[in-house]
Amino acid sequence: MYNMGVEATLDVISGKWKPQILCHLSMRPQRTCDLRNELPQISQKVLTQQLRELAADGIVDRQVAGDKAPFKVTYRLTEMGRSLGTVLVQMSVWGEHHVDELHQAGQLDVGIRNDHKGFERLLQPR
Repeated sequence: MYNMGVEATLDVISGKWKPQILCHLSMRPQRTCDLRNELPQISQKVLTQQLRELAADGIVDRQVAGDKAPFKVTYRLTEMGRSLGTVLVQMSVWGEHHVDELHQAGQLDVGIRNDHKGFERLLQPR
């Protein structure tokens, strides 16, 4: 039993990697090797675990092609996954503003890329 809706949301997308994986999948369906290239700091074990959890929650769809190994496995967002677009956009925009404020206050010396192309596609009616 959840006390608040935010708990249910965080139960699905919490962690360092899941929101980032979802952001990359919002651009296009991707294979595991593509996601590893996009997220070089993630280990193969953790990526596989996170994708399995997202699939179990109905957020991503795992499609296997080929009839013998090595199989071509592609991940794509489901309708439920695409519905997280608004949440992820708001998280991204908040983070961008926060980084800008820290940068202006001299507390942070890094920039941030404001790229919402994948999110924009998510938010368009299908």
